[in-house]
Amino acid sequence: MPELRKDPVTERWVIIATERGKRPYDASEIAHSWAENDHCPFCAGHEHLTPSEIAAIRDPSSKPNGPGWQVRVVPNKFPALGIDTPLAKQGTGMYDRMTGFGAHEVIIECPDHTQTLHKLPIENIKNVLAVSQNRIEDLQKDTRFRYVLLFRNDGPQAGATIAHPHSQIIATPITPKRVKEELRGAETYFKLKERCVFCDIIDEEKRIGERIVYENEHFVSFCPYWSRFPFEIWLLPKKHELNFYSSRAHLFEMALALKTTMEKLSQVLNNPQYNYIVHSGPNMFARRGYWQTIQDDYHWHFEIIPRLTKVAGFEWGTGFYINPTPPEDAAKYLREANVFV
Repeated sequence: MPELRKDPVTERWVIIATERGKRPYDASEIAHSWAENDHCPFCAGHEHLTPSEIAAIRDPSSKPNGPGWQVRVVPNKFPALGIDTPLAKQGTGMYDRMTGFGAHEVIIECPDHTQTLHKLPIENIKNVLAVSQNRIEDLQKDTRFRYVLLFRNDGPQAGATIAHPHSQIIATPITPKRVKEELRGAETYFKLKERCVFCDIIDEEKRIGERIVYENEHFVSFCPYWSRFPFEIWLLPKKHELNFYSSRAHLFEMALALKTTMEKLSQVLNNPQYNYIVHSGPNMFARRGYWQTIQDDYHWHFEIIPRLTKVAGFEWGTGFYINPTPPEDAAKYLREANVFV
């Protein structure tokens, strides 16, 4: 059974997930699964190879857990955290631990094994985003969850073991340290200036213009001034919004922005492997009164990270990142890439 253990120095929680060790890590198996879809559990017609679906967009005449779907959500077969595990906290000597309570879901983004997310029609990407929003909002109804993270691993170097287009959601009983740092920074900025730091970043990037990758009426993507990795991109709604699922009114523009940005990245870097994550507001039902200005100070966003460099000893030891590509240069290459969506 998984469990969470806390580092008493940095206050970072670590998930000890024994079930994850049962995934196929053998390089030859992963290479085979990348090339072949004969036994892919996410392909249409292989629904029996996954746990029962939680949600789906499917043809009206089709039946659950069978073909006829466009987007499908299932529990992860090898979860980092378990929904059926009772939530309990305890001490072990000087250390703190928790039972491995949480949720781990897979969003299967299309039936076609050979597709990629950014090559899907905009309407299909809209469906993927809409299902993701619905799952995050639904999971946040459980007051035991403090945070719900949407993320995507594309390619073996990015941590994916199955090539079929998919993203994942993990809900945790604590707010992750990386997210908490963002939340505290945004809160501090707001207390000082009474403005959202993310809104100010958007205004500054639009004023300067040289780091903008793409923008439409409601969304903008840019290479951050502080880019940790070559060709790192952030994508945000122009309107101040705390939660990812608050952007339902502009799903088409979000899908268009994501598709165009990823198409540009694919063209300039020749289909790089990448991760993206969505940082959204924490579950406010968990602790009422916590982060009292959060509706005004935090702003949800995508962080898109191509896997072009490796995090090595210096980065692990210091928390610094070495980025050999200035974000201004990266944005210029991306902005000038002509793509057709």
